[in-house]
Formats: sequence, structure tokens, C-alpha cells
Amino acid sequence: MTDRDRALIAALRPLLAAEAAAEAPAAGADAEDIEQDVWARLLRYTRMAGPPADPARWLRRAVRAEVRGALRRSRHEIPYDPTGAQPRAGAVAEPLVLDAERRRALLGVAGQLPGRCPALVRALLSGTDPTYREISSELGMSQGSMGPLRSRCLACLRRMLTAEVGVPELRGKER
Repeated sequence: MTDRDRALIAALRPLLAAEAAAEAPAAGADAEDIEQDVWARLLRYTRMAGPPADPARWLRRAVRAEVRGALRRSRHEIPYDPTGAQPRAGAVAEPLVLDAERRRALLGVAGQLPGRCPALVRALLSGTDPTYREISSELGMSQGSMGPLRSRCLACLRRMLTAEVGVPELRGKER
């Protein structure tokens, strides 16, 4: 390693640490792993093409590329469970029962909505996950009116549920 390489590393170390610390959480990766991968990438790059013309810019791009790679790899990883513990039978059924109960309650309240809203909400919540085109043909309405109608229906449903349940704070925009 030459003095020039040492100077480049010394100059880039703080920037790399900051960039890796900022970008790594998005991929669920360790900042130190990203740093190590970027240093290896820099070593390969300098052997092939010499030092980058704009080292700071190159480093930022390399960090983002390594984070994207870490994110891609993490999608294929399966976490290892060393205990091998199996969930108890009730633990699997309980969320399903609670989801079904919430769905029933939501559909019950949706049935009280005005106009075409009950049919639209039932179609949106159906287990088949239909497209707007399928829903519009099923309900006999134009596909272009689905979005505005959905917004009005969900706003009305939100107001009804807020009055019934009482939400401590609003989330998003209310129309």
C-alpha cells in the first residue's frame, strides 16, 4: 500500500463511517459490514482503474450500491432459530380469529355506509384481491370513478369508526 493509498483511506474514513451509518439501517445491515464491503470494493477498483477521480462521490455511490446488495441478499435469507421452538397451537389460531373478528366488525360498520359504499367496501375487502377493473365491472360503474368514490367511502367509514371507537389522534388527511 502506497502513501497515496493511505492518504486516500484516511481522508475517506470519516465520510464512509457517516454514510454507512446513515444508509445501513434501511437494509437492516450493520454499518461496519457495509464499510468493510466498500473498502474491499475500493481496493478492487483502485487495482483496476486507479484511484477514483472524485473519491467522495465514488464512495457515496459505492455505499448505496452495497446497501442495495445487502437488501437484496436479506430478502433471500431465512433467520436461523437455534431453539427450534414450535409455536403452541393456540398461538397460530388466535391471530386468525382476531383478524376474522375485526373483518366482521368492519364489514358490519361498512354496511351502514350510504349509497354504493357498502358494496364497494365489501369488494375491496374481499379475499380475492380484485383489481379496480374487476370491481367496476362487478358494481356497474366506471373505473375512473372508483378512486374518488373509494376516498369518500373510506372518509365516511373513518368518521363512523372514530365516533364509535374514539381515536386519540388523526393520521393522514381528513376530507
